[in-house]
Amino acid sequence: MTDRRVKESPLFDFSAKKAFNKDLKLIRLLESEPDSTQLQLTKALYGKVSATSNISFRKLKSRVQQKLLNHLYFLEQSDPRHLVSRRYELQCIGLYHQVTILYREGEYMLAEQLLRKCLRQALEGEFTEYAVMAARLLTKLYVDLRQPARYRAASKQLKQLQELMALEDEAGQIYWNSKMAQAHTVRARRALLNELPGYLAQLQLLHEKAQSYITFNYLYLTQLTLLEFTGNYEEIIKVTTTTEKLWAKGKINRRRFDSRFNNYMTAYAYLHSKQAAKGMALSEGYLKDFHPSSGNWFFFMENYVLLALHAGQYSQAQLLLEMAHKNPYFRKQRAAARQRWDLYKAYIYFLQPENSPLTLRHFNQFVQTVPDYSRDKQGYNVAILILQYLNFLRRQDVENLLARLESLRKYEQRHLRESATLRSQLFFRLLVLTVKENFDPEACNRKGQPLLNRLHDAPQPGEAYAEIEIIPYEALWGMTLDILRANVADNKAEEQARRARISA
Repeated sequence: MTDRRVKESPLFDFSAKKAFNKDLKLIRLLESEPDSTQLQLTKALYGKVSATSNISFRKLKSRVQQKLLNHLYFLEQSDPRHLVSRRYELQCIGLYHQVTILYREGEYMLAEQLLRKCLRQALEGEFTEYAVMAARLLTKLYVDLRQPARYRAASKQLKQLQELMALEDEAGQIYWNSKMAQAHTVRARRALLNELPGYLAQLQLLHEKAQSYITFNYLYLTQLTLLEFTGNYEEIIKVTTTTEKLWAKGKINRRRFDSRFNNYMTAYAYLHSKQAAKGMALSEGYLKDFHPSSGNWFFFMENYVLLALHAGQYSQAQLLLEMAHKNPYFRKQRAAARQRWDLYKAYIYFLQPENSPLTLRHFNQFVQTVPDYSRDKQGYNVAILILQYLNFLRRQDVENLLARLESLRKYEQRHLRESATLRSQLFFRLLVLTVKENFDPEACNRKGQPLLNRLHDAPQPGEAYAEIEIIPYEALWGMTLDILRANVADNKAEEQARRARISA
C-alpha cells in the first residue's frame, strides 16, 4: 500500500504515525550516540530544552521503553551459545503464564493439560521453584474440578517439592552470603577464607539430603572458590576435568549444567598456574562457544587477553583487545569492568606503542589520573602503581618517580604484609632497587638476581590475596632493566650531542 492510499484510509491515524516516527528517531539516536545525556536527546528531538519538551521526552522515553520491553517475549533463546538452562527455564515460565490466564478464564481442562506439561518440564530441568508453583496451582485446580484422588496426589507431591525447595533455599543463602563477601574488600575476602570450609561442610550435608542439581551446583561453586582462594589451581583443573566427564555421562543435569563454565575455570587455572601457553591453546577453541552479547563472553575475553600477555604474545593480546572493544555490547559492562579494559589497553600500549590505537596523550592522561588504591579496582592496585612507576622511569621523570616510590612503600606496608603476597613484595623491592642503585642497569641486574630467584620460586597466591599480575613480574623486571639500559644509551647520546655542539 502506498503512502497516498494509507493517508486516504479511514483507519489511518496521523498522530499514531507521528508518535511512531518519534519513537524510531529516539531509538536511532540512542544507537548512534549511546552516551547522550537526557538534555542532549531532548534538544535533538524537540529543537530546544524547555519544561514542555522535558515532559514530552519523559512520556516518549516511557513509551519507547515499554515497547522495547514487550520485545523481550520474542528474543531468540535457542542459540547454543547462550546459557544452556535459559531456554528450559523460559519454557517453564511461558507455560505457567499461559496456564494462569487459562485458569482465570475458567478453561480448566486445557489449563490442567498445560500445567502437567509445565510441571514435567520443571522436574526434568530441576527447576524446583517452578515445580512448586505448578504443583500448587494444580492442587487448586483439582479442588475446583472436585477430584479428591488427584488432589491428594498433587498435595503429596507439592509437600515433597516444598521440603526440597527449603533445603535448596538454605543452601542458596549460604552460597550467596559467601558470594557477597567476595565482592567486598580484600580484608573481607581474607576473612571469608577462614569461613569457607565451614560453608562447604554445611553445603555437603544439604546436598546429601536434597540430592538436587541446585544443591550440587552451590556445593561445586563453593568448592572451586575455596581452591581459588588458596591458590590450588592444579586441583581446579582436576576437579573441572572430573565434573566434565560426569556431565558427558549424563550424571549431571544437562539442562542445567553449562560446560562453558568449566572451560572458563580451566583456562583461568592455567593462567594462574604459569601454564599460559596451554590456556591459550584451549581458549582459542572455547571462545566460539560464548555468545558475544553475554557478559560471560567479556569475562572469558579478559581471561584470554591475560593469557596472551602472560604467554608473551603481545600482538595477539592487542588483537583480542580490539575485538572486545568492537563488540557492540561492550557498553553493557559495568563501569569497573570497562576500567579494567582501559588498564589492559594502557599496559599493551606501554609494551607496544607502535601497534596500539591509544595515543601517547591518552596514555599519559590515563596513567596520571587513575586513582590510587581505589576500592572499585580491588585486585588491580599493584598493577596501577607499577604501570605508573615504569612510565615515570621511562620518561626519566625523577620527581614523580620518587613520589611513586613512596606510594609503593606505603602500599607494601599497609597491604602486603602477609606471606601470601610475597610475589608483590619481592617485585616492589626490585623496583626500589632501581633508585638505590642510581638507575644503573648492570648494578640492578646483579644485585636484583637473588630477589629474582626468590620471585621465580614464589608460589602464585590465592584469589583471597592476589593482586592481578597483568604481566608476570619476571617479565616486568626484564622490561625494567631494558628501560634503564635505553635511558643510559639516550643520556650518552645526548651528552655526546651536547659536547659536539660546544666544540663546534
